Amino acid sequence: MEVTESEVGRVVLRRKVTLINGVSIIVGSIIGSGVFVSPGGVLHYAGSPAAALYVWTICGVFCTIGAHCFSELGTMLPAAGGEYAYILYAFGGLPAFLTLWVNVLVIRPAAQAVVSLTFAEYALSLTFPHCDPPRVAVTILAAAALCTLTVINCVSVRLSMRIQTVFTGAKLLALVIIIVAGALHLCRGETELVAQAQEGQHSLGGVALALYSGLFAYGGWNYLNFVTEELKDPHRNLPRAIWVALPLVTTVYVLVNVAYLAVLPPSEVLSSNAVAVAFGREVLGPLKYTIPVFVALSTFGSLNGILFTSGRLFLAGAREGHLPQVLSFIHIRSRTPVPALLVTCLLSLVMLGADIISLINCLSFVLWLSIGAAVAALLWLRRCRPTLHRPIHVHTALPVIFLAGCIYLVVVPVITEPISTGMGILMTLSGIPIYVAGVMWKSKPQWLNNIHERTTYLVQRVLLVVATEDKGTESLLNPLH
Repeated sequence: MEVTESEVGRVVLRRKVTLINGVSIIVGSIIGSGVFVSPGGVLHYAGSPAAALYVWTICGVFCTIGAHCFSELGTMLPAAGGEYAYILYAFGGLPAFLTLWVNVLVIRPAAQAVVSLTFAEYALSLTFPHCDPPRVAVTILAAAALCTLTVINCVSVRLSMRIQTVFTGAKLLALVIIIVAGALHLCRGETELVAQAQEGQHSLGGVALALYSGLFAYGGWNYLNFVTEELKDPHRNLPRAIWVALPLVTTVYVLVNVAYLAVLPPSEVLSSNAVAVAFGREVLGPLKYTIPVFVALSTFGSLNGILFTSGRLFLAGAREGHLPQVLSFIHIRSRTPVPALLVTCLLSLVMLGADIISLINCLSFVLWLSIGAAVAALLWLRRCRPTLHRPIHVHTALPVIFLAGCIYLVVVPVITEPISTGMGILMTLSGIPIYVAGVMWKSKPQWLNNIHERTTYLVQRVLLVVATEDKGTESLLNPLH
């Protein structure tokens, strides 16, 4: 792989992620299987089709506000790691480590395992059209997808970005087909279900849970901030990618749900675990068999985006000494974080047989807690570090509104699901003794240091990786702390 003149003799992450790649990362990470499989959750809690469409719109606007807040953070602190890096800079080591701990140990590997299993189930559905595919076959194919994409991400940033762009285009094509089919259905005068869109029972508690379900479907809107170090001209391309990607996803989500609700009665949307498949049976005729293919393509692209950003999160934590140093090393030729990618792949493979949904449920509030803390860091730094260079400066009302929403999303599960939330809190706090032993304990015995050094040297020789000369987030542990 060619090395640019300015990088001769230096081993650094290269800026190869273009504006189109950035849009693909955001869109590809957000649109996975959810919009194809089960929008019934939002409809169930919203109470009526019309209310469900309002919820999808509000969720998109909310995530767009959050993404613009993150654009200020990402251009002010252009380092890999996303909210981990921002919390580290503003609030210090322990809060940042706890964010990293739950992401590295559970959230990222579990998300990757869920998406890979969904890909495998839909890819095999054409082979087993009248029954569920064997669990062993699903697990093997999911593991194969994880390993294949990990190898691609290790070999080339450019290749992984091409895959992201192609598969993002494929999933958008599938959604456009659904939107057009729904529009044609309405143009034929079949508007009976639209006339009943307002019917249903509504409650404030139900709308709150509907918002929670809808926001889960928008997960991934902040992933571009994990690769800011590799984004070309981040001061311009980060906000541009957000302006393109978030309104695009919001519009597509709303129109796809309009198509679903125009064709399928609410009872079928609520009862179906694969709404897109049921939609295809009703209006797509012979093309109905393409829906499982498109869902498989969608989840494959989503898995690629999550893996790409997970490797950068591990790298950022290792550079700060919050993870083993070797996870911050990159390949001498491909300039990719090979050790970090291999570890996140291994953890995901282990979770293929775990009760992943339960893990995600008990830690979902931690996601919004960390995102809310990152936006709180934005407000905190405006007060404590007003002289920091801010290429983008969003209106103060945006982070205030978004932070209030995050607080709401953290409080709701504490009230509605105290057991799951309590387990998530305990799992997060379990990182404190790890932080004390692994980070704060500086006078480790020599034999332990020798084991660490020999292991690091072995990994370097086997994987051909070295430490980066660009320390990225090294300055984040600043004099304030």
